[in-house]
Amino acid sequence: MLCLLTTVPLWFSRSAVAAVVTFAAAFASLGSFSLLTGAGLVALLLAAYRLGRGPVWSVGLGGALVLPFTGLALAGAFGGETRVIVMLMASLGPAAVVAGVASHREATARGAVEQAVAGISFEHMARGERARIARELHDVVAHHISMVSVQAETARLTTPGMPELGERRLREIGDTARASLTEMRRLLGVLREDAAGQQPARQPAARQPQPGLPQLNDLIDEARKASGAGVRLIVSGQVTRLDPGVELAVYRIVQEALTNSRRHAPGAAVDVELRYGPDALLLRVRDNGPGGASAGSGHGLIGMRERAQAVGGELRAGPAAGGGFLVEATLPAAGQPVSAGTAA
Repeated sequence: MLCLLTTVPLWFSRSAVAAVVTFAAAFASLGSFSLLTGAGLVALLLAAYRLGRGPVWSVGLGGALVLPFTGLALAGAFGGETRVIVMLMASLGPAAVVAGVASHREATARGAVEQAVAGISFEHMARGERARIARELHDVVAHHISMVSVQAETARLTTPGMPELGERRLREIGDTARASLTEMRRLLGVLREDAAGQQPARQPAARQPQPGLPQLNDLIDEARKASGAGVRLIVSGQVTRLDPGVELAVYRIVQEALTNSRRHAPGAAVDVELRYGPDALLLRVRDNGPGGASAGSGHGLIGMRERAQAVGGELRAGPAAGGGFLVEATLPAAGQPVSAGTAA
């Protein structure tokens, strides 16, 4: 029974209590029968190693449990095979505790490095995504500011009999619009330099208009061809024209959600729903894959949340009731109704 107690507890527990029971059984076996098995020696070394991997008090406990074997070895109280085993324990026991301490420190250092690398990688990805959002919103906002400047100048030059005060006000509006556009481009340049420092250089992409809801059908067709699974677009409510920034956010959120679904739930069917309300657009992207699989590492979800927040909306994501993964965004939808011909 004592021989069993020198080995069996370590099979069921890694706690300090199991180690203490193991050492107590070994001392009892030596004191009562002058016997310690080879399996018991291996178990004691394993227990000493595990104690060394613990906190300071655990390391001290390991040293205290191993120390008596040094006294037994120096006293030469045993003979035969038991003496050899006691000598081995006296020499290898402290080494096992020290090895446990070294292993714990290495694991702690490795964990800290991995955490730091993960944090840096996450920050770089978030920074790049914010720069991309800023660039896309810039293209939308810059168009409106340019139109303000052009319309102010046009009104000033083409309105006959305009009072001098009105002409001056329109000139100031045009100047302010141009100054705002210049400042926005300067800030965008800072963002581009910030993003370029942590991303590999790429060839400049061909210029094309920012996507919006009219391009949503093409995006869904591409996703359907790429995944080979069913992807449906469901539209309900009175369709309205949205702000270009909101349309861009809808497009990018759907794009990222479809990418996540294809990556983490391959072959799953996906429903993309646009539900127009009086003041808000409800966007829902749901797949029928394993719930939670589409969450990925979380970087894509953070980017989608930032896009929704940038236009005054909010986004929620997580396992859907009944299975699958759901991305749901509520975005402002104040706009003019779209006629059937225009919508087509």
